[in-house]
Amino acid sequence: MPTYSIQHTLTPNQFIQYNDTLVSAGGTFEAGFFNFGDPQRQYFGIWYKRISQRTIVWVANRNTPVQHSTAMLKLNDQGTIVILDGFKGIIWNSNSSRIGVKPVVQLLDSGNLVLKDGNNTRDFLWESFDYPGNTFLAGMKLKCNLVTGPYKYLTSWRNPEDPAEGEFSFKIYTHGYLQQYTTNGARILYRGGSWNGIRFTGVVWQRNNRIVNFSVVFTDKEVSYQYDTLINSNIAKVVLDPNGNAQRFLWSDTKQIWVVTATSPSDQCDEYALCGINSNCNINDFPICECLEGFMPKFQTKWKSSNWSDGCVRKTQLNCLHGDGFLQYTNIKLPDTSESWFDRSMTLEECKTTCLKNCSCTAYANLDISNGGSGCLLWFDNIVDMRKHPGIGQDIYIRLASSELDHKKNKRNLKLYGTLAGVIAFIIGLTVLVLVAYRKKLHKPGYIKKLFYWKYNKEKEDGDLVTIFDFSAITNATNNFSNRNKLGEGGFGPVYKGIMEDGQEIAVKRLSETSGQGIEEFKNEVKLMATLQHRNLVKLLGCSIQQDEKLLIYEFMPNRSLDYFIYARSKSLDWTKRLEIIDGIARGLLYLHQDSRLRIIHRDLKTSNILLDIDMIPKIADFGLARSFMGDQAEANTNRVIGTYGYMPPEYAVHGSFSIKSDVFSFGVVALEIISGRKNRGFCDPLHHLNLLGHAWRLWSEDRAKELIADILDDEAMC
Repeated sequence: MPTYSIQHTLTPNQFIQYNDTLVSAGGTFEAGFFNFGDPQRQYFGIWYKRISQRTIVWVANRNTPVQHSTAMLKLNDQGTIVILDGFKGIIWNSNSSRIGVKPVVQLLDSGNLVLKDGNNTRDFLWESFDYPGNTFLAGMKLKCNLVTGPYKYLTSWRNPEDPAEGEFSFKIYTHGYLQQYTTNGARILYRGGSWNGIRFTGVVWQRNNRIVNFSVVFTDKEVSYQYDTLINSNIAKVVLDPNGNAQRFLWSDTKQIWVVTATSPSDQCDEYALCGINSNCNINDFPICECLEGFMPKFQTKWKSSNWSDGCVRKTQLNCLHGDGFLQYTNIKLPDTSESWFDRSMTLEECKTTCLKNCSCTAYANLDISNGGSGCLLWFDNIVDMRKHPGIGQDIYIRLASSELDHKKNKRNLKLYGTLAGVIAFIIGLTVLVLVAYRKKLHKPGYIKKLFYWKYNKEKEDGDLVTIFDFSAITNATNNFSNRNKLGEGGFGPVYKGIMEDGQEIAVKRLSETSGQGIEEFKNEVKLMATLQHRNLVKLLGCSIQQDEKLLIYEFMPNRSLDYFIYARSKSLDWTKRLEIIDGIARGLLYLHQDSRLRIIHRDLKTSNILLDIDMIPKIADFGLARSFMGDQAEANTNRVIGTYGYMPPEYAVHGSFSIKSDVFSFGVVALEIISGRKNRGFCDPLHHLNLLGHAWRLWSEDRAKELIADILDDEAMC
């Protein structure tokens, strides 16, 4: 945009008009008048000078636009910054309570517009950072004055082309103990948790501070929250959008766009008090709301229909005289602390004792988890807005009646004894069945009674045994294969989550009538999975057959499949975790190819066939298309090429030739997808029309391989 003049400072009676700008000393930021297409509605704002797409970070007269021909910003004789409208006079002013000897207006390279005393360059008489708009910049502080009470917080725009104050606010809040909130008026929409000395316990983007460092400063008069970039070249911002979402952005020089690296709220569990009182929300569970141990739904019918707003009540009331106790929860976004009490000097054990002495105290936790933990944070009466948050949450101790703790301990012991008795009974029963089967020579492929049996070759006389589940038990566990229990669908058919009567979670693969796979693939998967035991292979629990129904029952993987994370939620996988996942898949393949008693070629290795357990450990799944080799056999040919295009090596796709090299090729594709965050199928380099493999090879050949992972590095910069 052409300008009439560029200035670096304003002194008394100097002014800026339409198309004049004020530029920071380093040329990072620029300030001046702008509009959204209507020249009769002018705003004075600040934006990045070197970024081509104008990005407004602050607006002075956000609620009162001025006329095009009369817009003027001026430093008057009284040392106040004013915006003038020729028809209305002063429509905005800095309202500084202090007057400098030689006042000067300057735009700093931080984006802060300051009014300072010319004789004291560090003494700001007024600064725009004290009056945030919708953007939180590095070096800016969100504040709470402990003496006078006013807050300095973000407020959203009304819409993308109207910077007037919107409905939403993003603030820190010190009633009780320091927390972070997003609100709509007086209603809390999202709570980022309480400050634990390192981060707010519910804010995902503060987990790995490699590029950005978040901090809170406590003084006798004020609490402030800010962040700073550790590398000067990184340009970061947090914006409260018109819908109430706090979005974290990082500027990508490569793409010349702002990249959204995180959003709060990020999922359903971030909704404030979604599950009601005395409950816990776990986004990786189904249903996502559960009552705390020792509590039950206040209204059972409403709870079962997923109306959790009434929360949970105690099964057994507390009794201080007869000794209550505490149950530990780990990886938790701590509950709302607005009514909490805290002490910075106590140890955790002293905190526990203090809570026990107060009959209204319901939970306790460390106030500060840095340096091993210190301080005491207490909750009273009901627990509100608690959720499971692996990786960023902390420990909390919930108070229970002693009888409830004893009951839980007995349940655990009974479960242990029951498991032990079950194992003994299973071994005895299995021995009897094997002996009976041997005596009757029941060595027919596909024979079903209580167990499945297959011979792998003519020389091998002993087989492997697989547990058969009752079909009705699986039907009950999956709520009659309800769509609400459906986890996804693959080549074999749909997959459902189930919960057995004993509480065990399972994943059920149901052979679809329209599936391209049939009884041979079903038998193949059962046969192979019965022999395979490895940390990086999904565990087959058993199977079920009833007439035309064929089911495979696996251990349940709460974190779904790998493709969900690297495409839909790529920002949630940091670089260390990506490398751990690649390493885990490689270990699983090594076992299949070299360390298992049979050499197994998977033939359909892809990201959707890599499942992730609760600790994000990868497990290879779906062995319906796998082939086993005996002895020194290392390769074979087939006329039936099956698998997934984009992961098949050329020799298999064209000639039907497969070997362990086929899986290694597929593994290479998966590894590239993990480190680039892109799908091989569907990706097309716009300049050279290459798929992901060709694109990666070109970058490698040109010694530009780092560009393949640039997006991942950018994402981590704000984690």
